[in-house]
Amino acid sequence: MTSPATALSASHAFGATDTPLIEATIGDFFADMARRQGEREALVSRHQGLRYTYAGLHRAVRQLASALLQSGLEKGDRVGIWSHNNAEWVLMQLATAQVGIILVNINPAYRTAEVEYALNKVGCKALVTMAQFKTSDYLGMLRELAPELGRCMPGMLAAKRLPSLRTVVWIDVAGQGANQPGMLRFSDWLAKGQADDPQVDAVAATLSNTDPINIQFTSGTTGFPKGATLTHRNILNNGFFIGECMKLTAADRLCIPVPLYHCFGMVLGNLACFTHGSTVVYPNDGFDPLTVLETVQAEKCTGLHGVPTMFIAELDHPRFKEFDLSSLRTGIMAGSPCPIEVMKRVQADMHMTEVTIAYGMTETSPVSCQSSTDTPLDKRVSTVGLVQPHLEVKIIHPETGAIVAPGETGELCTKGYSVMHGYWGDAEKTREAIDDEGFMHTGDLAVMDAQGYVNIVGRIKDMVIRGGENLYPREIEEFLYRHPQVQDVQVVGVPDSRYGEELCAWIIAKPGQSVTEDDIRTFCQGQIAHYKVPRYIRFVDAFPMTVTGKIQKFKIRETMMEQLQLQPEQTA
Repeated sequence: MTSPATALSASHAFGATDTPLIEATIGDFFADMARRQGEREALVSRHQGLRYTYAGLHRAVRQLASALLQSGLEKGDRVGIWSHNNAEWVLMQLATAQVGIILVNINPAYRTAEVEYALNKVGCKALVTMAQFKTSDYLGMLRELAPELGRCMPGMLAAKRLPSLRTVVWIDVAGQGANQPGMLRFSDWLAKGQADDPQVDAVAATLSNTDPINIQFTSGTTGFPKGATLTHRNILNNGFFIGECMKLTAADRLCIPVPLYHCFGMVLGNLACFTHGSTVVYPNDGFDPLTVLETVQAEKCTGLHGVPTMFIAELDHPRFKEFDLSSLRTGIMAGSPCPIEVMKRVQADMHMTEVTIAYGMTETSPVSCQSSTDTPLDKRVSTVGLVQPHLEVKIIHPETGAIVAPGETGELCTKGYSVMHGYWGDAEKTREAIDDEGFMHTGDLAVMDAQGYVNIVGRIKDMVIRGGENLYPREIEEFLYRHPQVQDVQVVGVPDSRYGEELCAWIIAKPGQSVTEDDIRTFCQGQIAHYKVPRYIRFVDAFPMTVTGKIQKFKIRETMMEQLQLQPEQTA
């Protein structure tokens, strides 16, 4: 992607179209890749000790697709996966796509009420789940929801609270562990399938690349999660163009510590690799900075993905300097705004000179804008790059809908192949999100410069209005990151009787460092406007966040309101 030849007169940009879109299904595309380079390594799951070539992975995928059909599942049925990262996850991703079954990603952090809602919202007929992870007892939660499991044959569940669910499959370790009443072992289930099953090809021949293939629940801060429904065309093309930005080839090996249940893992990770013949490497089932460092060195990974908090944890690990990371060149930092100072450290200390920044949302498959390996350094550390190929983005005034001039702040909207099929079973919410012209309204505040580079300045709902001044927490966070003793910072607005809102900063100090409120205020003095200096400053050990590493600012705000006994200002 290159910048426009002429300066933009409005914040409205179109992606390149010289490389055509992929119009195949995921199953057909992956089969072709396996034919072309069958003996190259496709998948390494370090914590499981598993390695697959492209040909071997393709055989296993077809075998699982056969098992899915033999279980009575049909094209269009929904199957949930409730698990952290492992080989079984990617087998499910590819096998369901092979025969048109819709994979439903379920957050491993979900508990009984949340998983009950998710399974019932989309009518899952089957669920594949981890047995347990740390303190999470997934099978125990399922038995609580469906006590009928204890007295039914596997595949014959009829549960009062989960009326659509028939089959529960638990991911076992090579046949180890006691049998679970009413449930199937994944290894036994897989063994029932046949890689040369003609039924797999018969079903695959009926599929269209515009068929829904994946449902991901958006982690909304209010109300129930919505099921963003994505097609083969949505996520296969997005994965391809993401890989193009990273200049991936068959020689690349990408370390993926981000969760697969989220687009970051399954699209920016798995599909970016599989569309380029690269190798997927999982360092562990959940994120651990030490195993990431060990894996990059041992597997000679050329790429590494992560949210900023992950990169910070790796850079600040006490054993960081022990590892040889010189094989790294690229990767993606995404998921939440990237602190410029962290980006500089990743490039200098982790050798990721060609690291890129990606911006998007689940509803847009997910990436709309991305920097490239040859994006100028100043743009790479301060923007999320240019609009992706075959997409259109504009920045509009949140109230009037008019396209704003370059340099002005407004809401980012995206149009093109990446926009979701819709929210499952919720036409009204879909209409609220996607307008009559086909633009997805992101809710993100952004600025586009005259060259088309986009900078995300916050969420519309995160903008703080203090005494009539519009304040963007991201700008203040970027400034505070420059303090030599600050490791991480989040800024939110809290209610104030005089100004309407005041700023509050939560700060994590660097290990072994002691920093005070006065130190922070002195650092701000004369450097930023007085009204941008946070009134409230708190030092914390961690931020509340989702499994994918997104900071939950609303929880910071709620905690401060409770501590300070603040009430929201009443508005007319």
